[in-house]
Amino acid sequence: MSPFPKDLIASPTATLKEYWGYPQFRPLQEDIINSILEGKDTLALLPTGGGKSLCYQVPAMCREGLCLVISPLIALMKDQVEQLRKKQITAFAIFSGMTRREVINTLQVAMESNCKFLYVSPERLETALFKEYLPALDIRIIAVDEAHCISQWGYDFRPSYLRIAALREELPDVPILALTASATPLVEADIMKQLVFAEKKVFRQSFERPNLSYSTFKTDSKINKIIDILQKVPGSSLVYCRSRKRTKEISDLLQLQNIKADFYHAGLSQQDRSRKQEEWINNSIRTMVCTNAFGMGIDKPDVRMVIHADVPECLENYYQEAGRAGRDGNRSYAVLLYQDKEIEELKVLPETRYPPFETIRSVYQSLVNYLQLPVNSGEGVSFDFPFPDFIKKFKLSTPITYSSLKAMEQEGFFSFNEQVFIPSKVQFITGKEMLYDFEEAHPELEPLIKILLRTYGGLFEQPTFIQESLLSYLLKSDKESIIKGLYELHQERIIAYLPQKDTPQLFFLQPRVAVERLQINEKLYKERKQLFSNRIADFIKYISNTSTCRSQIIASYFGDINVPACGICDNCLEKKKAALNDAAFDKIKEQVFKALAPAPLTIDQLLNSLKGYPKDQAWKVIEFLQSENVIETTKEGKVIIKK
Repeated sequence: MSPFPKDLIASPTATLKEYWGYPQFRPLQEDIINSILEGKDTLALLPTGGGKSLCYQVPAMCREGLCLVISPLIALMKDQVEQLRKKQITAFAIFSGMTRREVINTLQVAMESNCKFLYVSPERLETALFKEYLPALDIRIIAVDEAHCISQWGYDFRPSYLRIAALREELPDVPILALTASATPLVEADIMKQLVFAEKKVFRQSFERPNLSYSTFKTDSKINKIIDILQKVPGSSLVYCRSRKRTKEISDLLQLQNIKADFYHAGLSQQDRSRKQEEWINNSIRTMVCTNAFGMGIDKPDVRMVIHADVPECLENYYQEAGRAGRDGNRSYAVLLYQDKEIEELKVLPETRYPPFETIRSVYQSLVNYLQLPVNSGEGVSFDFPFPDFIKKFKLSTPITYSSLKAMEQEGFFSFNEQVFIPSKVQFITGKEMLYDFEEAHPELEPLIKILLRTYGGLFEQPTFIQESLLSYLLKSDKESIIKGLYELHQERIIAYLPQKDTPQLFFLQPRVAVERLQINEKLYKERKQLFSNRIADFIKYISNTSTCRSQIIASYFGDINVPACGICDNCLEKKKAALNDAAFDKIKEQVFKALAPAPLTIDQLLNSLKGYPKDQAWKVIEFLQSENVIETTKEGKVIIKK
């Protein structure tokens, strides 16, 4: 008897080929998909770029019913919905910032249509409105993205994720697929505990990245080192910074060196972020200098270099960001630059990140005053929250205030979404007869009107979310022309067009309490602080270690203890070099350059030119020069000196 459900309408491989055009799955994807189709709760640990979304999208398309996707990343939700709709797959999203009417409209359409995917931010799960519609949604799979957020021992704990377990009571027979790119053994066990897994079904891809060379450099001039690296290693690159101001500074300096660069951070408008992102993906921009707001959900396989101009807080963050390099399997580089003062700053960071309770209480008082929120009000309400304006008006410290808000978020008072994207809305406000007359008088706008009506339902009844980029794709036109056309229709009073909005949001999960009654779980708070301190200590060890293979250090941190030495990180290369004394190494290196100067040689010809030296030593020098990108082998099999 087949273990798969009776409502299976296509095989995973056929579905993959039909909708995504791939002939076969990546390692582990098919095993994860089969586990979910067999109705088993499943935890999938796939590194960044490992194809996590296909692990729930394919099984959902293989069977009847709806896949409920829970994700904290609104930008990623929006991108996933857009990509699915381009494949003619019905998908919707519900997130902070939407009005009650908009949420109702989305739930009704999801309930009544052939909707396959409903993306929901976790704080929406326990609202009375969502619970009301839940029984009418034909949910067959629950996918929990960024599943490490459910663990209070993780680096990005979000208490709203704890509400996911309550879904099990409403949907007892629906399997859960939990997905994450990075989880330590402690966090992995906690994910399965919090999600009430019936059995421990875990698929773990190795944390080994054999094509990715990790290096750390202590340097007095980071910008000079960045320029030097980018001039030596061609191709697409990312430079990560801790502050928004620094992204622009470094981008400007790179441009002065004729390196095509731009900057990106969460403070830019949604339109600017989308444009810059697109230009980088299309290689119009070679180097994106960015904060960690950049990169989530972006699938660009040919990134050759990721440089951290500033030290991140933990190995989880570093591994995810560095892992955006070399997804195509070709040799790529992850370089971390640091100075002694940054190590000292990391050591004292727990005190800033976990401020005293009295500080938290003071920030809460300022917050409710800023929002003018009376006691016992606010539950289920989303507020626009321009953080810089709040800081300025109350003369607060930015890092301590931010940490205090995060502490209150972890206690479940509210959710704080810095990157909120509320899509544009359109409603037709003219009658159908007048619309026909308008189309005849304005034939240049007729295609836009037709595609709006074909793509979105209910446009005459209520405002409906639209995506200008989807309309652009369907009409094979540029996005600017679409926006211009929508504004023209708005001015002609054919439609009401509300452009997209991206103000940060605070969504209150419970009524505002009197400040003197504000309480937090101090025992858990202290435990999280200690774990944060431990993560920082582990990361400092990674930075300062000059002997152990960096790939092995990272893999061991995540519980993967069987990874072999990579042979290409800075520590491995130093070991190879140390096997030769400096004088012998330099002599062989000089001979390599002399042999290659007249013309490229095959590897055998090059080795023959080094006959006066032991073969293993000659090989070590050649491997070192290749790893350092000084020489390379062409497609024709010839070794050349790189210019």
